[in-house]
Amino acid sequence: MTRQAEVVAALQAVLPAHTLLWTSEDTVPYECDGLTAYRERPLVVALPETDAQVAAVLRTCHQLAVPVVARGAGTGLSGGAMPHAMGVTLGMAKFNRILQLDKHSRTAVVQCGVRNLAISEAAAPHGLYYAPDPSSQIACTIGGNVAENSGGVHCLKYGLTVHNVLKVKGYTVEGESVEFGGDALDAPGLDLLSVVIGSEGMLAVVTEVTVKLTPKPQVARCIMASFDDVRRAGDAVANIIGAGIIPAGLEMMDKPMTAAVEDYVHAGYDLDAAAILLCESDGTPEEVAEEIERMMAVLSASGATRMAVSENEAQRLKFWSGRKNAFPASGRISPDYMCMDSTIPRKRLADILLAIAEMEKKYGLRCCNVFHAGDGNLHPLILFDAADPDQMHRCELFGADILETSVAMGGTVTGEHGVGVEKLSSMCVQFSPEEREQMISLKRAFDPLGMLNPGKVVPTLHRCAEYGRMHVKKGLLPFPELERF
Repeated sequence: MTRQAEVVAALQAVLPAHTLLWTSEDTVPYECDGLTAYRERPLVVALPETDAQVAAVLRTCHQLAVPVVARGAGTGLSGGAMPHAMGVTLGMAKFNRILQLDKHSRTAVVQCGVRNLAISEAAAPHGLYYAPDPSSQIACTIGGNVAENSGGVHCLKYGLTVHNVLKVKGYTVEGESVEFGGDALDAPGLDLLSVVIGSEGMLAVVTEVTVKLTPKPQVARCIMASFDDVRRAGDAVANIIGAGIIPAGLEMMDKPMTAAVEDYVHAGYDLDAAAILLCESDGTPEEVAEEIERMMAVLSASGATRMAVSENEAQRLKFWSGRKNAFPASGRISPDYMCMDSTIPRKRLADILLAIAEMEKKYGLRCCNVFHAGDGNLHPLILFDAADPDQMHRCELFGADILETSVAMGGTVTGEHGVGVEKLSSMCVQFSPEEREQMISLKRAFDPLGMLNPGKVVPTLHRCAEYGRMHVKKGLLPFPELERF
């Protein structure tokens, strides 16, 4: 009996026949997530429909020492849901019910497969919404948001997933029920909720989430500001925050990105600008009017060449439509793209943009840039053709260069997309062997055999040693962090 036949037979004993897939034709759709550059077909795909079935799958796989990779909607951008060739992909899409919505406590209890936007749609009649709003919110699931600690264009004011979740329920690798956090604002014991959120499916399989709901602001208005120089645009971001203003959203796009999205959604962007900023204010009419006036004064003093303020909700949404569609717009102008996700100090925004422009020449590839400028979270989109192995190789080098330049500027290799497989080697630059060992020790506490989403997020010592030697030899990454290799 083959290993696949053994696993299928064991799972057939605990799952209905229609919830199991194992032929090549059926498993192809699960071979990657939103990072399509890396693919692997799973041994088996399990699509449980109840908590009991999730627990049964985990117990069975644990007994057989079979790796398990949990998967939501597959919209992740770092390969976090890429299957294991000898493992089971645990698809959680059927867990799509909103179990409870309490307008008085401003909370909602939802299953992990509920779409991000569906929570806000259900809460809207009560004047509430779920604040984290990643660009994929129409499709991404709350379980995936928990795994990656997702943010969105309004995270500057309202926070990431970790700031908007009260409780998470799920199962350990052995199939044991586990709960993190609580219904109160502060749960007793160790704060393991913030450990699980952003753990990329390595510690537990999430099935249920209690989220906080936020009152919808009475009004929101957005400024679209143009700059003829990226340094002035970057300085404007720092100046707004320095003035004590915390906008609801503060986003930046460079000229190539602006051109791509304008051709796609016709949002009215200034195609002559070297960079544009979208600065949003929300709250009461009086609060918004005052904040808009203050932001316009800062933007003008920072060198804005043109400013427009949304006059109504339709125009505000139009301004944001380009930013929300940056990724599909890039897909229209290139066979493939790789979306990076690093963070830098706000004051270095212009520096990283200029560095990326030099990298375009170095690697012979184009790059469009869109930033969560308010918190320094970069999303450079490297354009390439995956059918060309040389372009694929240059794209990987380009991406690594961006991530590690971000570290050199005082930032990190990831902001909200996670590490997955994409940034695995770059973790070697940011974290010491001792720090990585602490991460591995935490995983062992939850998953001693390393069966949940193995081979991702935390690189091995051997991998880091090989990576360091290769890059130092090529002279690509002359950072002090690599000298220990």
